[in-house]
Amino acid sequence: MIDTMQSRARFVGGFILLLLGAWVLHSYLDLLAWAVVLAISTWPIYQRLLVSSILEGKVTWIALGLTLSMAALIFVPVGYGLSRLVDEAHLLGQIFNNAQSTGIPCPAWVENLPWVGATAKVYWLKQLGNAEAARASLHWIDSGSIFNFTKDFANQLIHRFFGFLIILLTLLFLYQHGEKLGQQIIASSRKVFGDKGYKYTLHANSAVRSTVNGMLVVGVGKGLLMGAGYAFVGLDNPAILGALTGIFALIPFAAKLIFSACALVLVAQGYPLEAAGLFTYGMILTMIADNYVRPALIGGAVKLPFLWTLLGIFGGMEACGMLGLFLGPALMAILMSIWRDWLNDLDNAKL
Repeated sequence: MIDTMQSRARFVGGFILLLLGAWVLHSYLDLLAWAVVLAISTWPIYQRLLVSSILEGKVTWIALGLTLSMAALIFVPVGYGLSRLVDEAHLLGQIFNNAQSTGIPCPAWVENLPWVGATAKVYWLKQLGNAEAARASLHWIDSGSIFNFTKDFANQLIHRFFGFLIILLTLLFLYQHGEKLGQQIIASSRKVFGDKGYKYTLHANSAVRSTVNGMLVVGVGKGLLMGAGYAFVGLDNPAILGALTGIFALIPFAAKLIFSACALVLVAQGYPLEAAGLFTYGMILTMIADNYVRPALIGGAVKLPFLWTLLGIFGGMEACGMLGLFLGPALMAILMSIWRDWLNDLDNAKL
């Protein structure tokens, strides 16, 4: 009786401490979860480097090198994008200053718009054609609003930067101590779910890794196919546009922001048929990739039905944002595994 009361007291005390720990770390739980997702998805690469004859036994150096590689994959394109953004902001500032002194002449593509070109040109000249009209139309843009926007953007950028540093530090820790942590998680799963706990842990791990693989396959494939489409319709820099589309394709249905913008550019340049063809081509690829290819790649690895894979992806994103893209299928895989085991137990009980 006393042992039972002590066990209950330990359980209650441990649960309270767990809640307190979650409350203290609640601002960092999503960052820790991102580090776990990255560690799971890149763990096969880490193991191959670990057993290499050249780097054998160099756990810290291998973990540090792989962590820095992950950092480079993020910082290099982001840094390039920020540098281009600074250049474009400088150019936009020059246009704004010129508009206040001389106005903004109507671009040729506005006049060449099909059906509405003449009307659009008249409206443009009325609103921006001279200095007085431009100052009246752009009065909401002043140095104060620009300063506040820049300040908020810089604060968000610094916040994201330190958040990513926490992810990298956690990732380094997971690489170094992943084997021991994995054994502890498996032991805990077996204690909670019995001998089937190992299978549930394996299914969650496979679901996360297959989600990452599905994202990469869909992103690369859509980037290449849309890049070919951009080149076919004659857009400038199709390779860069294709790479940008591939990055956005990592998020379900996000790639249409890029090819829709490209279609609008074609319409502005006076090529409505090419724009319609590019938009239709992009929508067909998006529907096939996000509704069929991605769920098949994710669900096939853990034998998760198509419908539950799709619901796990979109439901997870709705509940947890981008992180839910990985957590949703993992949770669905565990629930489906528990459901199958329960049905098997019922069939065995009948026999």
